[in-house]
Amino acid sequence: MAGTLYAVLALTVALDGESSVADNTGLAVISITSIVFGYVLLACLWHFVFSSKARRKRGEKDPPP
Repeated sequence: MAGTLYAVLALTVALDGESSVADNTGLAVISITSIVFGYVLLACLWHFVFSSKARRKRGEKDPPP
């Protein structure tokens, strides 16, 4: 629920309210694409840097549970 609310709020801020005033479908598509790409990039970074497999590959110990 909070994630959906945040996504709607982030989209509204990213569009700066212009989408509700005029027909800026192109702006909305570019904005949503860039937001999704940013989240995917952060998820990949998190996975490849902080996963247990990456830590073992670097020779670091896993944190205690």
